[in-house]
Amino acid sequence: MGATSPVKIEARYYERTDDGYICHLCPHNCRIAIGKYGLCGTRRGNEDFLEAYSYGRVSSLCVDPIEKKPLNHYYPKSKIFSVGGIGCSMTCKHCQNYSISQRETGKKRTTYVSPQALVDMCRSEGMDSIAFTYNEPMIWLEYIEDVMRCDPDLRLVLVTNGFINEEPLKDLCKITNAMNIDIKAFRNEFYRDICHANLDDVLRTTKLVYGSGVHLEITYLLIPGYNDSMEELTDFSEWVVNELSSDVPVHFTRFHPDNGMDDVPWTPVETMIAAKEIAMNAGLEFVYLGNVMVEGGNDTICPQCDTEVIRRTGYMVDLENLDGNRCACCGAHLNIKN
Repeated sequence: MGATSPVKIEARYYERTDDGYICHLCPHNCRIAIGKYGLCGTRRGNEDFLEAYSYGRVSSLCVDPIEKKPLNHYYPKSKIFSVGGIGCSMTCKHCQNYSISQRETGKKRTTYVSPQALVDMCRSEGMDSIAFTYNEPMIWLEYIEDVMRCDPDLRLVLVTNGFINEEPLKDLCKITNAMNIDIKAFRNEFYRDICHANLDDVLRTTKLVYGSGVHLEITYLLIPGYNDSMEELTDFSEWVVNELSSDVPVHFTRFHPDNGMDDVPWTPVETMIAAKEIAMNAGLEFVYLGNVMVEGGNDTICPQCDTEVIRRTGYMVDLENLDGNRCACCGAHLNIKN
């Protein structure tokens, strides 16, 4: 069963109503009655305040390669202390971490870890970066903020679906060093029918994160027959170039059958290769292929001189021609934090 937290923490971003609360953390703006939970399962209506019910309830801990987030341009070849909680602000039919994101949060096995104890674990592993990942981290906002207060020198990474309201997002951007945002499709019908969410809200988040100066990378999971048409991939790629920048790294990842979409086949390798070609033709400079072994599919190539700067085989990484954040051959500045 879930851990019983020794503390009850008041949530942020809500208002009281006659019969409960309205949560303003994400665009669902859930109405939560006393004793009930929001859609994410992590906001509970108590008599006195709206509780951050999942505060400190940890489901997963691991030291990962930074490339697993995936972040290919943020301290490449480094390790990061990764932490997962419970719950999610979306209900994606294809979620591959549904055992922690979509199970009833009160019944999911977790361990309570205080903010200071989590920092101590991270530092004891020799890590100077911490990632909140595996489930949706934005709904853990209060816990993340308290963790960072314990050790402001830690570098903070969030791996997120981007479904959050503007005010809390701006607060998180002040303490976050890097984000990978999962843009699940480039059609709102997909978000409505598959994720119970809205594309425009995610795009707004992505633009705000990029504009804040937080290092940004984007993941797009290619699901056969759902979000992988040439037209949709072209629209997505052109949006990144025109609304963000041509040097924002984009990761196309391979779908495998799971959860409520276990009847959908694996993404064909040919589709993965075609997606990369479409994105680069649209003007993107750094496009990667995940969950698949394709020669050169995950390497970083200098867009100025075509030199292989970073070679990747799975999570084996060779920094071949990288000089800080520049190409060692031509000196071109690259969008790499190092």
